[in-house]
Amino acid sequence: MQLRNPSQARYRVAPVEDRRLYGITLVLIGFLGFTGIDTSAKWLTTHGMPTPEVVFMRYLVNFVVIAGLFLPRHGRVLLRSGNPRIELLRGVVLMGSTAANFVAIRHLPLTVTGSILFSVPLFVCALSVPLLGEQVGWRRWGAIFVGFAGVLVIIRPGSETFSVYTLFSLAAVTCYAFYNISNRMLAGVDAASTQQFYSALIATLCVGPFVLFGEWTWPDGAAQWIAFGAMGVFASVGHQLFSVAHRFAPASTLAPFIYTQMLYLTASSWLVFGQPPDVWILLGAPLVVGSGLYIWLRERQLAARRRPAA
Repeated sequence: MQLRNPSQARYRVAPVEDRRLYGITLVLIGFLGFTGIDTSAKWLTTHGMPTPEVVFMRYLVNFVVIAGLFLPRHGRVLLRSGNPRIELLRGVVLMGSTAANFVAIRHLPLTVTGSILFSVPLFVCALSVPLLGEQVGWRRWGAIFVGFAGVLVIIRPGSETFSVYTLFSLAAVTCYAFYNISNRMLAGVDAASTQQFYSALIATLCVGPFVLFGEWTWPDGAAQWIAFGAMGVFASVGHQLFSVAHRFAPASTLAPFIYTQMLYLTASSWLVFGQPPDVWILLGAPLVVGSGLYIWLRERQLAARRRPAA
């Protein structure tokens, strides 16, 4: 029997598994990386770096890291996708979410943009039913609505936080919800490294012309260069873990745990930018975090029921 040339096939993609608690653990660590992205981007934009350049460097460094790690090992096989259209959609919506979010965080505290971002699970749960055919029970719906109520307490509709930059944050949320859905669609189809490669490549190619043919602003000092590099590394690690997590748990299960990122963002906002949480964040945070913890406890109960009796 003649064996097929390995270079003519995609490398083996690990199948989808039902290990929800493991997926939740990965996504919690991934959110630390996402907080690093926002912290680096806010620091750069508030220190005079143009937002398009920050978006471009975020993806360029990410692309260099992923290509350097996986191209020598897998070669052209890394580029082969089982669903190129979803890869393209994933790359575009992630780029859109990043660009809109970077505009918002330049002008709003991380605690505000993060709180708006926490409405993503509501969108994901609604979209996962028609797009993914997933079942979402009433308990999870209830927990997500409680979390969303906590977000409303934090952002206070009608207050000064509802500016044009709040609209950018809402646009980022919409794109990010589709990014979550596309992750689940690609789980077990393309390896996480292939997904990373394409998302970084697509954004670099799309944003690059607007930056490279405009007026380029070089980083001022070592600190800005370090922030550029750190942003790309945080992106590589965070998105790699986030993609792998969707192999082990449905999008509607992982989505509520975005709430835990509020703790990371609050710490960063306070320690790095001197913007501590106000009383409304302290009132809303228990609702938001409590809903995520309830989802985790519920998943433990369901996992125990699915285990075969000894």
